[in-house]
Amino acid sequence: MSAFDLVFAVFGLLLGLAIAEVLGGFARVLKLKRSAKPVRVGWLTPLLGLFVMLDLTSFWGTAYVMRDQMDASYLTLVVVLAIVGAYHLIASVIFPDEPEQWPDFDEWYDKQNRLVIGGLLALNIVVTIGHGILDGLRPVPEAPDGPAGAVGLLFYVGGALSLFALLVALLFVHNRRWNVAMLVALNLILLSTSILEDYV
Repeated sequence: MSAFDLVFAVFGLLLGLAIAEVLGGFARVLKLKRSAKPVRVGWLTPLLGLFVMLDLTSFWGTAYVMRDQMDASYLTLVVVLAIVGAYHLIASVIFPDEPEQWPDFDEWYDKQNRLVIGGLLALNIVVTIGHGILDGLRPVPEAPDGPAGAVGLLFYVGGALSLFALLVALLFVHNRRWNVAMLVALNLILLSTSILEDYV
């Protein structure tokens, strides 16, 4: 068993639980649609749930890219536990535990969005800094030089800056329509940059 296998076993389990938490929220929403009590789900909470799942998947991919740079030290395991544990806590508050008590999910979103968005922003900053530190301490062979490498770097930097800017904006913008637009943009940016990184 390699060092990465040990680390990946720790956070693979917790990441899976975090994703299951979000999927459980979506399942509760689907069950509500068939219940007698009317509930307005809206777009905000589902879009936030989708973004968290995409961000978790992106983190999983980032961890795989850093596999040769990780060791199985106690510090590494604690850092991974802290990051993935925070993801799990964030995932657990996206949807209400008792959705039938929230006739309008937009009100739940208004109560929880700053906790979720602020947590995601902090985690993405920590992961980006951690990736940079690992690149400095244990460099891996660079991406190919030339246009392909430059375009890939441009996509990564542009996507990361756009992601951070939108997350910061979501902390301060209270208008629900603007929140929907920014969440749609976040999902599209994360999805497109993650896919393009694999092919550029």
